[in-house]
Amino acid sequence: MTLSDKINDLKGVGDELAKKLAVLGVKTIGDLIENYPRRYQDYSNITSIDKIRPGIVTLEAKISGVNGRYARRGLHITEALASDSTGSARLVWFNQPYRAGGIKADQPYYISGEYALRRGRFSLSNPSVELVSNFPVNTARIIPIYRETKGLKSFQIRKLVRETSAIVQKMPEHLPQWLLKEQRLMDFQTAALEMHFPSSAEELEKAQRRLGFEEVFQLTLAALLNKQELTREKGLAIPFNQKLAKNFVAKLPFQLTDAQRKAIWRIYQDLEKTQPMNRLLEGDVGSGKTVVATMAALMAMEQDYQTALMAPTEILARQHADTVYKLLDFVGFGGQVGLLVGSLKPKAKSLMHQKIKSGEVRLIIGTHALISEKVDMHKLGLIIVDEQHRFGVDQRKKLQAKAGHMPHVLHMSATPIPRSIALTLYGELDISILDTMPPGRKEIQTKICSPNSRTQLNKEIDKQLEAGRQMFIVCPLISDTGLSQGLSVEEVFERVSKKDFKNRRVALLHGKMKSVDKDKVMQAFLNRGYDILVSTTVIEVGVDVPNATIMFVEGAERFGLAQIHQLRGRVGRSAHQSYCFLMLSDSKSPSQRLRALENTTDGFKLAELDLQLRGPGAIYGTMQHGALDLRVAKLTDTKLIATARNAAQEFIDKNENLKKYPHLAEKVSALQAITNLN
Repeated sequence: MTLSDKINDLKGVGDELAKKLAVLGVKTIGDLIENYPRRYQDYSNITSIDKIRPGIVTLEAKISGVNGRYARRGLHITEALASDSTGSARLVWFNQPYRAGGIKADQPYYISGEYALRRGRFSLSNPSVELVSNFPVNTARIIPIYRETKGLKSFQIRKLVRETSAIVQKMPEHLPQWLLKEQRLMDFQTAALEMHFPSSAEELEKAQRRLGFEEVFQLTLAALLNKQELTREKGLAIPFNQKLAKNFVAKLPFQLTDAQRKAIWRIYQDLEKTQPMNRLLEGDVGSGKTVVATMAALMAMEQDYQTALMAPTEILARQHADTVYKLLDFVGFGGQVGLLVGSLKPKAKSLMHQKIKSGEVRLIIGTHALISEKVDMHKLGLIIVDEQHRFGVDQRKKLQAKAGHMPHVLHMSATPIPRSIALTLYGELDISILDTMPPGRKEIQTKICSPNSRTQLNKEIDKQLEAGRQMFIVCPLISDTGLSQGLSVEEVFERVSKKDFKNRRVALLHGKMKSVDKDKVMQAFLNRGYDILVSTTVIEVGVDVPNATIMFVEGAERFGLAQIHQLRGRVGRSAHQSYCFLMLSDSKSPSQRLRALENTTDGFKLAELDLQLRGPGAIYGTMQHGALDLRVAKLTDTKLIATARNAAQEFIDKNENLKKYPHLAEKVSALQAITNLN
């Protein structure tokens, strides 16, 4: 058998089981081997019955007196007695009637489970039992616990993985021998077997380090190769006009922060080179990314080059166009800004196409409409992509193809990403971070609220609405699930519009609505047609509504820190004091995560905390990014990440032939396609 063979070819896997495995992403033998456990249960310490104590225990004993019976409400109970030379212990299984027929008399068993007091008697409840052998799978060792799905439990997956042991032992090594020796890494075959069936905690740790290293090595090698390919491309050099830049800054109605000045200077240095820029401008909500992007576009426009600014939604594109026009009008470039979005009427769209083709419009702001076949760029020198993770690689490639050469690319993201992750995820980009906020803004007041305070809180909020302010209410669900505790937008909209704020104009917004309908609701809210917008996290990245000063998050404990921080950034965009109320589902004490939101508005600090507490999914869940599906490596392990990155660079410096390592080449090729943000 080979790694590419279908999972159905494995002994014991029929069509039904194959379907269940497919839900977990396991379709081939290789997928099964790389489906590493998500956690472990240590059953390796075998105890004699006279020394048994409450907690997780493993016994080696014979089982007798097996008896099955039905109790009230159809509950089936199987009871038995485990005995060794030192004593006996009671075993109980619930709703496992097959146990009685499956246990052999006078045979030694390994028995693992939790020994605890239940209804006045100590017993092991639902223990795993397995005949004593040299290689137990479910007991008497460190047991792997896998991600499960309906009808497929960990013990079934363990049995299948055991069948692949012989295949693993014949697998070729993925990494060069010099790298294994240099980093003192376990060989792949041993590491894979230890991950599934650890011989000890120490060996498991070595296996995790080896496979975690390989994951980060693959990812960073892909990113570095992308960067290397980019250096071979030739772009248009856009010279820096100091007088124009100074004139623009002098006429701004506000002062640039030091972080903005540093970022734009780096961008200007990049633009002057013939090697195309590929830079990520990362900044918290409200940190002033749009001004920096506008200053970059200004240099291109001054040289008669065009800039394309692509936004994820039409309403955001319109808002960008309005903001950028006002900024550029300070220096007489406002008339060269054009908007191209899907909802333009045919005549207006045709006219805009002509202006773009002739070069009359030098800064084109739009959505996906920018990459339609009908758009013919005159002289595209710079591409600015806002919230770049919202666009696929193919869409960016189409936009670049219109230039006829490799244009400079500036990516913008308002998702705060810890630097350790940014280096791993965006290894092929140069990174500029706006880590200070413009002066003069009032800090958003954040408060955790219990359901008991809702009535009083609503009265306070209504005073704000009476004064002309607006409020977002964000819910974790769209529809009632029966267990939603009134947290769906539909339920909340019903309550808010008919009870809590029945005298106010309330709108509903969620992801299942058509784009045109979502835009209509959002535009009406922006134009003060509604006082309250009840929504899902669809508003997380998006429109600037300066008059909205209240963010009310229902079921706040269900959201990640980074996510709530993004939502909080929807308010606080004017001179008015803004508030963020985090309403809990019940009266329990708030978590450490939520308390952190009360104490800081620094998105990068919160993202670091989210990473520590919830893992990388907390951040990547908001990013729709497929690259960082790390199964073993922990992104909090900055030492491992740095080591793997250095090793990837060394691999390139040694001029290693990637084709010598087929498995590595396949993985890196796939990751290059995902991580390539060009």
